[in-house]
Amino acid sequence: MNLPQVINSESTPTNVQHLSFRVRKARYALPIELVREIIEYGQITTVPMMPACIHGVINLRGNVVPVLDLAARLGAELTQPSKRTCIIIIELELNEQQQRIGLVVDAVDAVLDIEAADVETAPTFGAGIRTDFIAGMARDERGFTIMLDVRRVLSLEDILELNRAVARAN
Repeated sequence: MNLPQVINSESTPTNVQHLSFRVRKARYALPIELVREIIEYGQITTVPMMPACIHGVINLRGNVVPVLDLAARLGAELTQPSKRTCIIIIELELNEQQQRIGLVVDAVDAVLDIEAADVETAPTFGAGIRTDFIAGMARDERGFTIMLDVRRVLSLEDILELNRAVARAN
């Protein structure tokens, strides 16, 4: 006889899959549920009068997708593409609409199962240093992976600029 299984909070999994990638020498991760695809770094059309962190737009199967340089957004120099440079296409709900955005990263590493017990809150560095874009810090044998809060990385002003870039490209 098969009895229905009762699922309670103690038996539900506490790990969440994240896509890990590198920007400069740091390891970062995004929840896999936001990732739609990973593509090679390719033809990007620049859009005039955009902030330095916005590379431009790409044509993704007939759709205009804005592309943001994650290194530049995080305060480093613009990415110089290499063989491993790629664009992670994410999808977010913004203003009750689904918006696809490309994030330029130095390399994609793997899909990680991150246990909730292995996640620490972002450290406080003191006044003047922003950590609001960090959702948490995942510990493993190699050190820490910075789990990004992509909605904070892409601030409202950046999102408005991305929408303007798409509108100019159309």
